[in-house]
Amino acid sequence: MNTSSNVGVDDQRQSDQDNRRHDGRAPTDLRPVSFELAVQRFAEGSAMVNFGDTQVLCSASVLPDVPRWLRGSGGGWVTAEYAMLPRATAERTRREVSSGRPRGRTQEIQRLIGRALRSVIDLEALGERAIVVDCDVLVADGGTRTAAITGGWVALSVALDGMVAEGQLKTPPALDPLAAVSVGIVDGARVLDLDYHEDVNAQVDMNVVATADGRIVEVQGTAEGAPFSRTQLDELLDLALVGCRQLTLAQAAALRDDGA
Repeated sequence: MNTSSNVGVDDQRQSDQDNRRHDGRAPTDLRPVSFELAVQRFAEGSAMVNFGDTQVLCSASVLPDVPRWLRGSGGGWVTAEYAMLPRATAERTRREVSSGRPRGRTQEIQRLIGRALRSVIDLEALGERAIVVDCDVLVADGGTRTAAITGGWVALSVALDGMVAEGQLKTPPALDPLAAVSVGIVDGARVLDLDYHEDVNAQVDMNVVATADGRIVEVQGTAEGAPFSRTQLDELLDLALVGCRQLTLAQAAALRDDGA
């Protein structure tokens, strides 16, 4: 009686099987995602985030002052710093401090992290305090910036709850759920959460930052070869929003488990 429905399900399963990626994932699968909270003793909030083999240590530090241009405004500030450890990659990279300044890629990523986190927090409710979210890449296998944003949000959330527990704030400032994920076109197929192997072979590479309810904070997309169509762009965005929603659910579960 339900033959046509079953055929549709079977066809989708067969399609997913035919399009399995090099690591066995279906095109719409995230890598295994995990969060470990309270991994740094002195940080007000900290989380180790894993997107597959990519591993990023995120910590949130509360400072009792704001940048000079915000003093007297009554509002707070959230910013970020990002770094990749020398052996986060297959070959050692020099520490950027040895060259006297961060590279352009590093500056671009840490500005992205800061913008993303500021977009979802009530800075006025924070008061004249700054929170610095440090994101240090221990292992890089693609998606370090998206993992940093997703883990940085968790560290920030923990820090805000700690400020309430210590009496610095009466209630935590509003903080909308936020995550980031990569999508792309690899071997002609739309895929979610690219690892390094897929990233270097992608025809289209895109990073999307979004809230749990589907509002987009930032999109960074590039054609690595031929241009891509508006239809492909919309399909990639839809896939990314599904991924971000899944990641915000994982964040919420990690925070619940930590508070249990």
